[in-house]
Parts: sequence; structure tokens; C-alpha cells
Amino acid sequence: MDYTLRELMAIIAAREIKNGDIVFCGTGISMVAAMAAKHMNAPESIIFFETGAIDSALEEIPMAVADPRVMYCAASNGGLLDAFATMQNPITGERVIGILGAAQIDKFGNMNSTSIGDYYRPKTRFSGSGGACDVASFVPRYIIFMQHEKRKFPKKVDYLTSPGYLDGNGGRERAGLMSGGPSAVVTNLAMMRFDEKTKEMYLAHYYPGISPQKILDNMEFSVDISKATEAAPPTASELKILREVVDPQRIIL
Repeated sequence: MDYTLRELMAIIAAREIKNGDIVFCGTGISMVAAMAAKHMNAPESIIFFETGAIDSALEEIPMAVADPRVMYCAASNGGLLDAFATMQNPITGERVIGILGAAQIDKFGNMNSTSIGDYYRPKTRFSGSGGACDVASFVPRYIIFMQHEKRKFPKKVDYLTSPGYLDGNGGRERAGLMSGGPSAVVTNLAMMRFDEKTKEMYLAHYYPGISPQKILDNMEFSVDISKATEAAPPTASELKILREVVDPQRIIL
């Protein structure tokens, strides 16, 4: 391959972002994906950050959402309240797409970013929700980044930090949450989606050189692979934008 799996992950996620989308963006590879989409396939998308900067110029990739570079030439520089109001506003909120990450995810897209093991005696304690639970609860769709390992795809998450489809079709509505939920899970092996009826995860695309069986071998639960197709590899143009425009110093890539 003339590209890395991390580059492919960013490009696969970038292709999910459309013109007119308002992208709620975090730190790391999610920022790379959002910026790549802006330069590749969604020039009229708007990126905003938890810290309150909306539609920044982003001439250099920020190190974090609190990096002053997220505020350069922004259409608006507010605060946390403004960012979450934009996400939950009935007019703008329906256009928002979130990009999240987690330590664990189950077959219904429920995520854990709080602790591994018993909550009161955890093997590992993480930083927790941040704004992820709010994003998962309020925006109509969101993309999830994961490393594809069996321990990260358990049958049941150790702690429910951010809701996916909860217990399946109608689960969000029964819990009083907004409709919507995760639209895709992008890993270093594949892209997963969720069945419209059952809301269960299924394999949508496997990466070139990676078999569907390898993907199943790295999950505790089984998923439908009958609809899976090979993902289109990055084009020369996509790689050029990613490497020379978005992250030329390879700070995140």
C-alpha cells in the first residue's frame, strides 16, 4: 500500500461528510477527517468545536480543541454554552454530524469511555464523557472512530457512557432521547454501519488486503458480513490533500 491505515480511516470518515453538514469536531484523527472533507468533498461544510469556535479558517491543524488556531478567522468565537446550543438548536441541530471515539462499543453502537471492569474497582479509568454523551444524545448522526480489537468490541460494554441505539430498534425513543444515532464505525480494518430495522451493527466495507474473517476474529460478537464490499482505496488527490494541506507536518497522521 502507498498509504497508511490511519490515512485510510481519515479519508473513509471524510467521505461521510456532505456539503451543508455542521461538523462537531474533537481532537486527533476526527479533526483530520473534518478538515479533509472541507478540502475534498464538502467545501460548504462547517466545522465547530466544543470550545466555541465556529467555522474557523484552520490554516494549520490544531493540536487540540483549545488550541488558539481553532479561533483564527472564525465566524464566531463563543464558549462551551454556544457550542452545545448550536448542537441542540432545532434549526441547526438537524444538520449536525458528530465525530466520536471510545474505548468500547457494542453491537448497537453504545459506547464506553469511562472505565474497564467494575466501575468502583476498575482495571482502567478513562477521562469519561466530555461532550460525547451530549453529542450521542442530541445530534441526528455521528461517526465513531475505533481501533479494531476484540477487547474493544465486547458483547456488552462495561459502562454505558454514550448511547447508541441502546437495546435496538426504538431503544432511543423509549429512553426519551432524540432520534438518530451512530451512522458509521470507522476502524483500522473496516467500516461498519447499522441495520435500519434491527439497529445492529453490520460490516459495510472491509479495507483492501483485509478479509471479513479477520474483522470477525477481532470482535466478541458476530456481525452480518453478507452485504460487505471492499472499500475504495484513497485516490492520489485525496492523499495529496491529506498530506500536503491538512497535516503536512504529520502531527496527527
